[in-house]
Formats: sequence, structure tokens, C-alpha cells
Amino acid sequence: MQCSVAQCLEVVGEWWSMLIVRDAFLGVTRFDDFQRRLGISRNILQQRLEGLVESGVLIRVPYSEHPLRHDYRLTDKGRDLWPVLTAMRQWGDRYAAPLGPPMVITHKACGSSAEAVLVCSSCGERVGPRDVDAVLGPGMSG
Repeated sequence: MQCSVAQCLEVVGEWWSMLIVRDAFLGVTRFDDFQRRLGISRNILQQRLEGLVESGVLIRVPYSEHPLRHDYRLTDKGRDLWPVLTAMRQWGDRYAAPLGPPMVITHKACGSSAEAVLVCSSCGERVGPRDVDAVLGPGMSG
């Protein structure tokens, strides 16, 4: 399917994959720590980590040779999921957290809460769904 949303979902659209990416942003790097935090079975975790490595979202970095063990770290491709994850968190905070946000993201420089906001890359104005036109791009064939 020639749709960038579908291609993104192919990589991280499965429940556990995005939670692994979330935890990686929170500083989790080791298999046992992912497993403990997520409560996921070891075989499913191994499959999801392998998929994220194969797709270039995570990289495996050895930290022990005997036995061989790895850290899992975000690549540039993985770090580029930050606004996606942030938008998902904001949606969940608004529509699925009746007691309020379970986590608040604050800007280190000023201490205020930080939110993802879509802006025009040219003029800097906020952009909503009614402020844009969808036109075919160079990746669309035929």
C-alpha cells in the first residue's frame, strides 16, 4: 500500500512495539528491564525487539561478552518516533485517563509541560486538519 501511515503501522503499529519504544525513550535499554516493566512474555518481547532492530528503530549494542548480552538503543529512525508517541500520549491523556495524565512531560529548560503541536515548517503557524490540502507526492505512482 502506498501510504506512509500504513508503512509506519507496519513497523510500530503493534501494541507491544510502541510500548517498547516508549520505554526506550524513558531510558530502558536492557531485555530484563523491558520485560519487568511491561509484564510481557519473554518470547513475545524477543520477537518485538528483533522486529524493531530489523526495521532500524532500535540497534543492539553488546554490553557483556560472557554471557553475550545487549542493550537496545533508539536509532535516529527510532528517535523520530518521538512526536508520534507524544501525540498518542496526549490523546490518551485527554480521552482515556479519567483520573488525569499518568505522566507529565516537562521541558527541562523552563519546567513547563511540553506538548506536541503541529506547525507549518515555513511560517510557523499552528496547523489543523482544516488548514491543509492533500496533494499527490513524488512517491505516488500512476
